[in-house]
Amino acid sequence: MARLTGRNTGTAPRSIDVARLAGVSQKTVSRVMNGEQYVSDDVRRRVLEAADALGYRLNHAARALASGRTQTIGVVTLGTALYGPASLLMGVERAVRDTGYALRVVNTMEGDAAGIAGAVDSLLDQGVDGIVISEPIDEEGGANLSVRVDVPVLILGAPPPFAASRVVTAGLVSHQLAQAVTEHLLELGHTTVHHLAGPQRWYAARDRLEGWRATLAAHGRREPPVIEGDWSAASGYAAGRRLAADDSVTAVFAANDDMAIGLIRALLEVGRRVPEDISVVGLDDIPVAAYVTPPLTTVRQPFDATAQDGLKLLVHAIENPDADPVPVDNPPVNLVVRESTAPPPNRTTPERRRTTD
Repeated sequence: MARLTGRNTGTAPRSIDVARLAGVSQKTVSRVMNGEQYVSDDVRRRVLEAADALGYRLNHAARALASGRTQTIGVVTLGTALYGPASLLMGVERAVRDTGYALRVVNTMEGDAAGIAGAVDSLLDQGVDGIVISEPIDEEGGANLSVRVDVPVLILGAPPPFAASRVVTAGLVSHQLAQAVTEHLLELGHTTVHHLAGPQRWYAARDRLEGWRATLAAHGRREPPVIEGDWSAASGYAAGRRLAADDSVTAVFAANDDMAIGLIRALLEVGRRVPEDISVVGLDDIPVAAYVTPPLTTVRQPFDATAQDGLKLLVHAIENPDADPVPVDNPPVNLVVRESTAPPPNRTTPERRRTTD
C-alpha cells in the first residue's frame, strides 16, 4: 500500500493525497477546496478532515496561474480610529479569511480629495481582482474622480465615486437606522425628537439626518433645529449644554454613541435627569454603551454581517463575471433598548403614533 505524504514527512501533501485518504476523486477535492457547490455535506466533511490530517493547503499560486487572477482583494478606507469605520474594516478582514483571497488595504486621509483615486490606482497596479470601497467621507470633488476600474467593486456605506465594470453594495443604510431610533422615541409619547447630527461631509451623518427628518414628517411632527457635532463626546457635551437650557426638549437622537454619552454628561451636570426629563438615544452600540449611567439605548450596527454579505457578493462577481448577483438579505435593524429612554415627563404610557394625511 502506498504511503501518503503528510505534515510529518517533510514532503508537502498534494490534492491527490487528500483524494486517496477521503476516498474521492481529485476533482472533488478541488471543488471542496475552492468552495464550489454541488458537493454533499458528507463528502465535504471527509475532504476537509483529510486535508486537515495531512496538513494540505490550497496552492493559491497555482490557482492564480490557472485562473488568471491574483487571489487578492483591495480595500480603500479612511484612516481613522472612529468606531464605525474601524469596526467595518475589521469585519472585512475577518470575512476575507473564508474566501481564499488575500487582502491589501490602502488608507485615505481626511481632506484629500484625490485620495480615493490614488488608493484605487495603487491597488489596480498591484493587480487586485476586486476592490472594496469603505470611504465614509464625501471629499470636495470626489464625485468627479476619473478612475477607470475594470474589476468588480463592493461599496460599503458610500456611493461609488467612479464608474466600474460591476458594482455591488451591501449593508443597511443609515436612513433605516435613524428611522428606527426616531420612531422608538415617538412611540414612547414624545411630541418631537431633537437631533444631534454628525459632520455633514460624512455620508452616514447625512443619511441619519435625512432618516430623522423623513420620520418626523411622516408622523406630522415639528422638526426642531439641528445641532451638528463632530462625532466626539466633547461635541456631544457642548450640544447638551445648549439643549439643557430649552425646557421643551424631551428627546434627543445623537448620530453616534460618543456624542450621546457627552450629551448625557452635560444634561446631568445641570440637573436634567435622563431619562426622566430627557430621553437620549445613540447609534453604533459601542462596547461602553451598556455600562454608562444610565445605560444607553442605541442601534447595534451589523458590521460583521455587512462585511460577510459584501465579500460574498464581491467574490461571486469576480469568479462569475457574467452571472447575476447572488441574493443577499439585508440584516434587520437591531434597536437595543436600555435605560436612557422613557416616556416624556408627566406621561406614564406611550402615545400611539400619529400621522397626517
